[in-house]
This record gives sequence, structure tokens and C-alpha cells, in this order.
Amino acid sequence: MFSVLEILGTMAFAMSGVLTAMEKKLDPFGVFIIAFVTAVGGGTLRDILIGKTPVGWMMNLEYVYMIIIGFVLAVVFRKKFDKLRTSLFLFDTIGLGVYTLTGLRKGIEIGLHPIICIALGTITACFGGVIRDILCNEIPVIFRKEIYATICILGGILFFMLKYFQLNDEIIYITTVSIVISIRLLAVKYKWHLPALESGK
Repeated sequence: MFSVLEILGTMAFAMSGVLTAMEKKLDPFGVFIIAFVTAVGGGTLRDILIGKTPVGWMMNLEYVYMIIIGFVLAVVFRKKFDKLRTSLFLFDTIGLGVYTLTGLRKGIEIGLHPIICIALGTITACFGGVIRDILCNEIPVIFRKEIYATICILGGILFFMLKYFQLNDEIIYITTVSIVISIRLLAVKYKWHLPALESGK
């Protein structure tokens, strides 16, 4: 189950990178690079922080294959994505949910405190998108008013609450990912956001 979710998240983030890059009218190489860093950026930073090198995608070519497949699918079927922004949002949201779970598990595997595990989950889920947005000359979503990283933190808290009740791991995984995705969808639909801080001038 976890492997399936990881594949889904990798492809989803890669496709969100492709759609962002195509919106900026980059050439095919540029589009692929944006897809690649979106898919592995957060995981790479996480692995460096916990001292796991070479980082995950260098040790497992399945990640690279999934990125290539996501890249090809997004390019070939780009005309099917009638509303580019909507498609980008959906793929980004799926990636957010899955990569939050991935980061949490990596922290647990090396025995880190739950708070640090939640931080790793947030980094894994958010920083590929941060790199994507910076390279595409956008203010990263995580730094805007829209709820983004907060959702990953809430997902992490829920994950450990379910762990406390000793539920089946697959139930915990599916519930955590589903809740992160659902909250993001609701937050955008109902315009939930954190207040923007303005200077006192």
C-alpha cells in the first residue's frame, strides 16, 4: 500500500511540475527539469537533513521512471487538461498528501521524535513545490495566504493520534493521506487561509 502511494505521489508532483512549466512556456528540457525537482526536491532535502545519502532517488530508479512517465503523460495529454490551473491544483494536492506520509515514515524509521517527524513530513511535501515555484518565478504557495504547510502539520498530528490507538498501518496511511487531500480541497473551495502579515507603515 505504501509503495503504491509513493508511486502515485511521485507521478502527481511530477505532473504538477510539468503543468507549471508549460504554463511558463518552457522548452521540453526545462519542463522535465521542473518536473524532476518538484517530484524529488522535498525528499532530497529530507534525506540530507537526516544524513541518508546517497538520497532516495539515486538509490532507487523507480522514482526516476515514475517522473519520466508523469512527464510523458502530462505532455501527451496536456490538451485534455482543459483547466490547467485546476489540473495543477489536483496533482499538487495528491502529492501533498502522499509526501506528508512519506516524510513521517522516514522519521519514524530512524526513531525521531513525533514533532521532528511532522517537520520532516512537511518538508517532504512542501519543498519540491517551493523549488518549482521559485524556478518558475512565482511566490511559493507555502508562503502565500493559502493554507498549505499547515495542512501537512495537521495530517502529521492525525497520523500520530491514529498510531496511538494502534490501528492497522494501511488504515492509518489511507486516512492520513485522505484527510490532507480533503482539507486542502475544502480550504481552497471555502477560501480558508491564514491572515497575511503587513508592515506597520
